[in-house]
Amino acid sequence: MKSKAIFYHAGCPVCIAAEQNLASAIDPARYELEIVHLGDDRSRLEEAEEFGVKSVPALVVDGAAFHINFGAGIDALR
Repeated sequence: MKSKAIFYHAGCPVCIAAEQNLASAIDPARYELEIVHLGDDRSRLEEAEEFGVKSVPALVVDGAAFHINFGAGIDALR
């Protein structure tokens, strides 16, 4: 069974670079990857916060948030 991974970003240059590099490195045989653009889909902000996302870009793997680089604070997306 594949594990779930969610890549949250806001579309900024830092986020796009992380998406292109990190998200493409995720092994699709092991992880089901979903990419969520929080700038376009603000309805997912609360979900991201529940996982512990404080800034984007961030990768959530099996419910644990990993902050990659500081592109934007989650509050800036509201």
